[in-house]
Amino acid sequence: MSAEQRNEPGNLKWFLTGMRGVISLPAIILMTSYVGFAAFALQAGLTRWEAVIMTLGVWALPSQMILVGSMIGGANIVASFLAVTLSAIRMMPMVASIVPEMRTQKTPVWLLLFLSHFIAITSWVFASTHLRDVPRQNRVAFFAGFGLTLTCGNAAIVGISYGIVSQFPPVVAGALFMLTPVYFISSIWASSRQFVVKLAFIIGIAAGPLLALVVPQFDVLIAGLGGGTVAYLIDRYRRQRRRAVEEAA
Repeated sequence: MSAEQRNEPGNLKWFLTGMRGVISLPAIILMTSYVGFAAFALQAGLTRWEAVIMTLGVWALPSQMILVGSMIGGANIVASFLAVTLSAIRMMPMVASIVPEMRTQKTPVWLLLFLSHFIAITSWVFASTHLRDVPRQNRVAFFAGFGLTLTCGNAAIVGISYGIVSQFPPVVAGALFMLTPVYFISSIWASSRQFVVKLAFIIGIAAGPLLALVVPQFDVLIAGLGGGTVAYLIDRYRRQRRRAVEEAA
């Protein structure tokens, strides 16, 4: 943080308050899911450090799942890059909604860019719920406490559990493995606020298994692009039809 940010009264207090936010149900579910990701990474052939670095660098669990799934499916690097990029694009509205709530005239741009890395579904929900209860001059410290603690904690969980999950009975390992896609599906669905987003999600989920049989190297990419495009066209037709009915009435 800049000197101005460090000198703001109560920043340390609010940073510690943000850290304590990881003791919440959404954060605990996410951290448990990262044990499942460690099992997934192990089964995919990633090393411990590769899984940890991926958690710190890619950070969002759905994007990590897509990247590892693309690697397992034999997708080339361009398809994997596009799939992860398209998954990460959905974070842009979250960043656009949270960053203005945090910034002050003294907040340096580099700090906001750094903290934007830690905005994912769990941190966005947490910030959306609690930021307005925090004085504006302390919001950066508050979010930094939560985001840094959650990210570093999950990286530590992946590193520690990587070797442990291999010793689990198959049933336990399978249950932990399933936590990751369950979290992926439930978190995306819960964060969807518009009909078109949920429709695109349903179409993508339905088309995914079929595309995995037909074009296994591009199934995630095509399901995402195709599902989003079809959902957009359906929603556009629905809105135009509603507008025409309202004008006729």
